[in-house]
Formats: sequence, structure tokens, C-alpha cells
Amino acid sequence: MKRVMLLPLLAFGSSLLMASQLAVYQDKTLYTYTPENSFIGLTKNVKAECERQSVAVQSGIDCPPGERLCALFSESRSLEGLIRTNAENSKILDKLVTLPQPNAIDATSWIEAARSVAKEKAALMTEREKLAYKNKALKQRFARETRSTLPLILEKPCKKELTLTLPYGYVTFKPLYEANLQGNGQIEVTQKLSLLNRSGVDIEADKAHFYNTTANVHLYPVHFNPWVVSEARAYMPRKKALAANDAVMEEKVTFATAPASKATYLQSREYSVINLNLPSTGEAKEVPVMSWKVPVNCALESYPYRRAGVFEVCRFTPKLQIEQRRWKFFEKGKLVNESAVGEYDGNFYALYTKLDQDIRVVRKPIVEKERESGIFGSTVKKKDGFRLEVLNKSDKAKKLRIVERIPVSTTDKIKVKLLSVKGAEYSLKKEGKVVMPVTLKPHERREIEVLFELSYDKDLKVTY
Repeated sequence: MKRVMLLPLLAFGSSLLMASQLAVYQDKTLYTYTPENSFIGLTKNVKAECERQSVAVQSGIDCPPGERLCALFSESRSLEGLIRTNAENSKILDKLVTLPQPNAIDATSWIEAARSVAKEKAALMTEREKLAYKNKALKQRFARETRSTLPLILEKPCKKELTLTLPYGYVTFKPLYEANLQGNGQIEVTQKLSLLNRSGVDIEADKAHFYNTTANVHLYPVHFNPWVVSEARAYMPRKKALAANDAVMEEKVTFATAPASKATYLQSREYSVINLNLPSTGEAKEVPVMSWKVPVNCALESYPYRRAGVFEVCRFTPKLQIEQRRWKFFEKGKLVNESAVGEYDGNFYALYTKLDQDIRVVRKPIVEKERESGIFGSTVKKKDGFRLEVLNKSDKAKKLRIVERIPVSTTDKIKVKLLSVKGAEYSLKKEGKVVMPVTLKPHERREIEVLFELSYDKDLKVTY
């Protein structure tokens, strides 16, 4: 979408610039600019206001030359014409074949005519296949870039400030994160903003803002109600009606995605971009935001009760709030994982970077005959546990942190006690968490045995 840039007004010794603006929310997008003509884009369901006054829009076939989207529309119209021409030529050729033939047949002329007809039909069929392929590709492009195959135009020209309201999903954004482990005890975090325009309106904005909030927040008055105590009555089941003064604080909304642009971080999930060129191509545009370095501690961890794999976890204290769980992870500039996952872990941020294929951890329950159970008076004491088989297949020493668990009781009627951990040092944390730091020599195989005991009344049925 082209916009008007007013030239300096030399007569007044000053310059005047009517800036275009873009504001992207979770539920809608507002685009304000000064139009050169009545063309809006290849779009639909768009509201327009000229100088804050509503103006009507309509679909048409007039598309100004020079607009990028109009070139796409013209290509579509031209292709439709070629398809119709091919169809008509095929009909005419079929009709010529069915015309009455003369009684006296010149075999040579007949054969030559048949060859010409067959050649022309083959050419038309080949052309039809090519046109069908182009038409399919063009339709896919329309679906990716636009919201309509017809131009949307203003019914009346607007020579001043025009504001378009685009529905949710037409223009989207999301933060992107990259982490580069530098090998000197530091990790570099680079944040970008991924912008996607599929509105069918080419956008050029002098200033653009992106908000992780809704433009429409529905709030209702909250009135004080006394907290009344009264005599209890017999319970009568009935359908619960919503009180008229119940507070609904926010409408639930599904969250939704030229010259080089750079985004500015304003606050958590709020950004601004200067001189944004965002055509409706359906392709994400990445705009850099910032980068920062912090100390990091990376270690191998395993949670055998959930999965057998061993993975690397890098923990650091972020300088700013992290807003996305998916990361691209690099190690000294080399891409290691395009889909690393991170989450907040207490005071740190934990980034799960990669699997270690050199270490295998297998968890096996201790077989039934090895369990020792007995009844002492009215109390059952049941011993149980599991074994961990740990193997370092590499020719390098490995350090890892194995996190396991024993059952945790939610009632005083059942008591759980850790009896022993053989084969590794350990520490017992809250909620039955057992942490075991293990150092493995090259090609070392280690067996770790964990035993615990459950005590409960013999009449209880216990599951875990």
C-alpha cells in the first residue's frame, strides 16, 4: 500500500509530514495512512474511517497500476482469459470435426487435415495443462498473501487520514529467541520479532507498535455486596444463575505472528518499529530487537522415571522477561537445535538444548521375589524400589545429574521412608525427589539401586 509523503513546504520555512501508523493487538490491527487513491487491497471484512468518520467500502475490479497486489490481480485476470480462450478453441475444433464431409474424399487431403486437427488438439491439451498448473499455483499464492481475489475500494475518495481496522489474524507477531553458547561460561541471547502480514493490504508504516493485549477489553461495574450469615436451610438443587453484578474483568481471546527495520523493546511483550515495510506476502519478516550476554551453567540431566534420555540443560538468569518457550540454540555459532525448549525454574531460566546420545539410562523395577513385605501387628511394611542401569558409551568422562523419586504420602495413614541408595551419592529433597550426581568414566557401566518402604494399616488398599 503506497502512502503519501508530503514534501517540505518551503514557503513556510518548515516541513510537514503526515506519518503513517500501525498498531497490532491480539484481537485486531489498526493501520492509519494517507491514501493516494481509493484502492485498499485484495481483502475483505475491513472497516474504514476517514478522519474518524466511517466510510463505505466495496469490492470491484478496478485496480490501480503500480500497486504490487494489483499486479497479482492482473495476472489472475489474464490467466482466466487464457483459460476461457483455450476452452472456446477446443469447442470450435470439436465442432469443425463434426461438420459434414464431401462425398468425394481426397485421401491425401483428408489425412493431412486429420493430422492438423490432431496436432492442434494436442497443443490445446498441453496448453490447458500448463494453464491449470499456473492457475493452481496462483490460487495458492492468493490464499497465502491475500484475503480476497477481488480488490476492495473506498466508495468515496479519502484525501486525508484513513484508518483501516483489520480483523484478528490478518497481521500477527511473535517474539523469537536464539541462544549462542560461547564456551567461556557465557550465553548470548538474541531476541527478534517475527511479523506476518496476510491481510491483503500492503503496509508501510513510519511507526508501528505491537501489543500483547486486546484493543477491546470488556469491563463491567463491580458493586459491593454484604457478606450475609443466616440460618442454614435444606439444600434444594437448582441451576446456578450468573449474578448481574459478577465482575468479568477481561474477555477471553485466543492468542494468537524496504530499509532494514529494528524493533525497540518497550516493556514485556510490547514493541515499536520505525519505518516498517510489511507487504502482504504471507512470509514472516524477522526484525532484530536486542541481544545480551549472561553467565550460564550447563549440565547433563536425566529423569529416568519419565524417559530414558539424557539431555543438556543450560541455566541462567535472564536480564529481561522471556516470552517464548521455543528457541534456536547455537554452540559457538553452530546450529545445534532449531526447537530447543525453555522454562522458568525458580530463580533461573532453564533451556533444554540437546540430547546426549553417548549415555544410556534404563530404569527397571526390582522383581517381585526380591521384595520384602510383612505384617507386624496391624501394620503392613512393604519394601519396594528400582534399579538404574547407566552406561557411558563415549571415550570421554561424563558428569550428569540423575533426578528420581520415591512415593509421597498424602495422608498420615500411609508413611514412606527411603531405605537406601546404592551405587551413587544422593540427597533427598521435598516431595520425594532424589537427586544423584554421577561421574562416569569412559565406557563405564554403573548400577544404582533405590529402596524405600511403605507402612500402612493392613486393611488399607494402597496404590502408587
